[in-house]
Amino acid sequence: MSDSTRRTLRTAVQTVLGLLAALPLLVDSGTLPATLPGLALAVTVSGTVTRLMALPGIERLLPGWLHRETADAPSGDR
Repeated sequence: MSDSTRRTLRTAVQTVLGLLAALPLLVDSGTLPATLPGLALAVTVSGTVTRLMALPGIERLLPGWLHRETADAPSGDR
């Protein structure tokens, strides 16, 4: 599996988990201002899951199709 496919799958899993957490708030609201708490919850949960999946201990617990190609490589030039 290519690295770009793996990244896409990780992002999809994180987004789905965020939307599932916010689904009750999103279903109950009808207008845009009422959906803002649900959207904020979805973004917060997705961001938290993203940060957790980046931890080495959690990385080892993930299934093989969600592992990063190089788990020890830095994420960018700094």
